[in-house]
Formats: sequence, structure tokens, C-alpha cells
Amino acid sequence: MSTPLNVLVAEDSEADAALLVRRLQRSGYDPFWERVEDPGTMRAALSRVSWDIVISDSSMPHFSAPAALAILREAGLDIPFVIVSGTIGEEAAVAAMRAGASDFLLKDNLARLGPVVERELRESKIRSRRRKAEDELRSSEARYRNLFESIPLPMWVFDAETLRFLAVNEAALGHYGYSRAEFAEMTLADIRPAEDKPGLPEMVLGPVDEKQTWRHVRKDGSVITVEIKPRDVAFENRRARLALITDVTQRRQLEEQLRQSQKMEAVGRLAGGIAHDFNNVLSVIMSYSDLLLSDLNAGEPMRDDVEEIRKAATRAADLTRHLLMFSRQQIIEPKVLDINDVVAGMDKMLQRVLGADVSLIVSQNQPLGRVRIDPGSIERVIMNLAVNARDAMPYGGSLTLETENVTLDEEYARAHHGMVPGSYVLLTATDTGTGMDKATLARIFEPFFTTKAVGKGTGLGLSTVFGIVQQGGGSVWVESEQGKGASFKVYLPRVDAAIDSVRPVQPLTTSRGSETVLLVEDDDQVRVVTRGILSKSGYRVLEARNAGEAVLHAEAHVGAIHLLLTDVVMPQVSGPDLARRLATLKPGMKILFMSGYVDDGVLRQSVVQSLVACVQKPITPEILMTRVREVLDAGDATRSAGA
Repeated sequence: MSTPLNVLVAEDSEADAALLVRRLQRSGYDPFWERVEDPGTMRAALSRVSWDIVISDSSMPHFSAPAALAILREAGLDIPFVIVSGTIGEEAAVAAMRAGASDFLLKDNLARLGPVVERELRESKIRSRRRKAEDELRSSEARYRNLFESIPLPMWVFDAETLRFLAVNEAALGHYGYSRAEFAEMTLADIRPAEDKPGLPEMVLGPVDEKQTWRHVRKDGSVITVEIKPRDVAFENRRARLALITDVTQRRQLEEQLRQSQKMEAVGRLAGGIAHDFNNVLSVIMSYSDLLLSDLNAGEPMRDDVEEIRKAATRAADLTRHLLMFSRQQIIEPKVLDINDVVAGMDKMLQRVLGADVSLIVSQNQPLGRVRIDPGSIERVIMNLAVNARDAMPYGGSLTLETENVTLDEEYARAHHGMVPGSYVLLTATDTGTGMDKATLARIFEPFFTTKAVGKGTGLGLSTVFGIVQQGGGSVWVESEQGKGASFKVYLPRVDAAIDSVRPVQPLTTSRGSETVLLVEDDDQVRVVTRGILSKSGYRVLEARNAGEAVLHAEAHVGAIHLLLTDVVMPQVSGPDLARRLATLKPGMKILFMSGYVDDGVLRQSVVQSLVACVQKPITPEILMTRVREVLDAGDATRSAGA
């Protein structure tokens, strides 16, 4: 039975084409064929039929085998291409084969045609199967690559011998902060803390059925705790391991917070029990002391001894009072109040407690939400935080007290055990002292725990803070590093109620003007509200988002610019640097800096010590307009810091 064969013949001679077809028939084929003799007819034929083979004359009046082969490749078809020629030179034949021709025959030796076609069809099928397998492999690899990249957890493959990263997914790039190119140049040792690197290969290449817990360092330097599930794999003919990484840092922190909370609760119950029992004993001692004192006249030898007993009992009672505060069992009289009023009323007292070598910086948010807490207790919290800060700064420094309204969401509450989502008033006490290590941080709120020398402290100051805040329905969190100071954050629930002791309301003073003010503020919302305040008060405002825009405004403005009102800290160019740049453009321009709370103590100190006028954020209309008017009405132009 003849084998069906679709043959496209590129030949200008009908007779020669028919001869080729007869030769194929004798070789056992049943050809369906078509003759073409120019590029146009060949392209048309290729688009109509799926051909098994192309047989082409080497040279035709309007066509040639190389041209036909080019059209075939242009169409993206991998079809056997056989050249038949009456006379073809060796060089031409070699060139045709290099161009992609399958074989060439002389017309006087067409006996080879059948075997050549059979061979080329067989090899074409092999190539087709191979292409299909390669396509399926590429498709499979693409599927696994897509799966690898789409997994939301970090994953990577590393060489089992060199520990070099071979592949990382998108989640790993995002979580660790390195680019794919950076990972390609790294090994597992590069993401480990220095203390975890010894013996790394042996530890990493442990049994694959065991979950491993490691510490990793991200590009930003932060250290995270991760759990890894490894699997042995072959990757590009290498022995490798696939690792699925789960960041458990937050979970571990929550577990530690829970353990700490449980420990503090247990210590609190113990302290409360001791305080109650001890107060019973002290009641007896103090009662009998008073009875004896009432019977003893002044000057009697025993009176001084009894008075010393009474003083010792009083000190002991004070200690138990602190323990009761810690265990949240003391009697209190909570009132609705504004913490800003409390801080303001303690200003002089705090200055005396801190001493001359510690500066007190107060940043109050207005208006501030109200809280319900015992007035004496919150004063004790502030005083104890100040004393703790002073003791942490033996060579001087600064203590910053800040108040603000905050709203804690579910995510924050989950990350801070014991916190409840909602609206709070936040009191933050930040010092520039010696800071604390992790071991100290874990114990600072425990009663009688102190890092001070013997006789220098009771260890009840911070435990009292803890108890008072807890009893007020709030929480205390501490951020500190050795040598980098400490920040105590006191969260108290906001209440929607009138202040119990109302202070006289001061009338709002307004200060209007018509001068031109160049306002420079990179925060859009702050800039908009400041512009509104200035414009409402009659000032003409030139608004700029950064120093570059400010310089352009100054150059383009024909008239005088009376005041530069600029933020201190901005990207690229700071407020003081901008003021120096504009001094030559507008020599008569006065300067008023707006300063918010910043971590950079050096910058804050430079602003405080300079002759530049400064208005502290958060701003209010009264404070801002009063300060603007004061600067504009000053006799001499206010200088910029460092100018």
C-alpha cells in the first residue's frame, strides 16, 4: 500500500516535476503535489497546505533553491528541503546545506530520491517528537516556576556544597530586601548573624525531615527568626536543597510578651499578697508606736527610740504602697483630665528633679483627648519616668515628653500582647541615656529589680508606673538599645467626657497680616493646613513642597518675601540649608522654623541652641499665627541656624 505524501515542488519545468513525482510513486509513495516557480506562488501554497517535504530545483528563471529555502524559514516551518539540480557545484551544495537544506541530488541520479525522502521524513518525525518533548519540558518548568514565584512565603534553592543561592522567589526578594542579582552573589552565610556562622554547613544540611529554626539578617540589618522546611532536590545537575521559610519573629515576640505578661501577673499577685500581709503587721507596729508616743513626754529617753520605730514603719508602709500600686490593688480616685495640663503643671518640678545638665523638651499635641485616671497617680508616673531618665543620664542629656492622640488597630494589638484596639492618649518619655540590653528590658517592671548600686534605689519606680497604668486600663511599652537611650510609651484609653476640674478657657488670640510668606513643607497635609491658616489670616502664601521649588519661587517672585516658614527636616536639603541659600536672594527675609519631634537629637539641639525662631509641631492656629506675627514684628531679621 502506498504511503500518502504531500510534496511541494519548486520547479519551472512541468516535465521535470512530473518526473520527480513518478520517481516518488515508484518508491512507494502516493504523492499529493503542487508545482511553484516563483516566491508568490510558493508563499500561497505554504499557507494552503501542510506539506511533508519540499523538493526544489537549484536554479530557475525567476526563482532559486536558496530563495525557496529562505521563504520556508521565513514561514517558521521545519520541513525537509531537498535540492535537485542538473549541475550543482560543490561550493554551492555546501552553502545550501549550511543554509538549512536537508540534501541535494543530481537530476541524472534520481534513484536516490526515494531513500533520501524516506530518511528525511524519518528524521523530521524525530525532530518533531524532540521539539514536543522540549516544549512540554519548558511548559512544565514554566508551571513550576510560576508556582515557585507565586507562593506567598519566601522560598529558595541553594547548592548543597557551596551553600550558594541558586534560585529565590519573589516573596524572598520582598521579605529580605535583596535583589535577585544580589542573591545570586550570596551564600547562606551572608544572611546569618556573625555568631551563627560557625559550623554552618553541618547545621544547615541536617536531616530533611526536621524543621529548622534559624536567625536571618535582612538587607536593612534587622534580624528575624525563621522556621525552615528543607527538601533535597536536583537543580541544574547539582545536589541542592529547597527551603520554605516562615518568618516567626512576630510570633516569637508575642510568645515572649505572653510569658512576660504571665510572669508579671504572678509577681503582681505575690507582691499584692505580701503587701496586704505586711500592712497588717505594720498596722500593729504603727498603732502601738502612736500609743507609746502619746504616753511619753518630750525629753524622755524612750521617746526618740519610739519615734525611730515610727519612721521605719512609715518607710515600710511607703514600700507596701508601691507594691499595691504594682499589683493594682491600691485605692484610687480616678478623674477625667487632660494629661497636657498635668505635664504643664509639673514643668518646674521636673526641671528641678532633672537638674541643670538634663534638658527637658515638651511636645504637646493640641487638642489632646481626655483620660480617666487618678491625678496623683499619673503625676507619680511622670515623676518616676523622669527620675529613671535622669539616673540613666549621669553625664547629662535630654528628656523629651510628648503627648498625642493615637488609634491602635487590630494589627498593632496582635503584635502587642494585652493591647486592645481603640483610641488612646499616648505619653512618651524619651531619654538620651545609657539604654538597656534585652536582659534588663525583660525585668525592668519587676518590683525591687534595679541596676543601681546598693542603697541607690528601691527598684519600685518603674513597677509603680506599670501598676498605675495597668489599673488605668492602659499599657506601657519600652524601646531601648544599649547606648541609645530609652523610650517609654504610656498608652491610656481616651474617654469622651468633660474634664472634672475645668480650667478657665483663655480667649483665642488672632494675629492678622498682609505680608508675603514662603511656606516650605514636604508633608502635603501639613502644608495644606498651614497654607489655609496663613491665607485666612490675610497673608500671601508662596507654597513649595521642597527646597528646589522654594528657590524657584524666590527667584521668580518680583516683590519682597517677608518670611520664610520652613520645616527643619526635609529630604535632600534641610530647612537651615535652604535658609542659607535664600539669604543672598532675599537678604531682608525673616525666618521661622517649624520643628516636629525627631529622633536626631543633634539636629534638635542645634535648632534649640540657635537664634532661629521656632514653632513646635503640632501647630495650632493660635500658636502659629502668634509666632509668625512675633517674628515679622521683630526689629532685626531672624538669622538661620549656622548662618
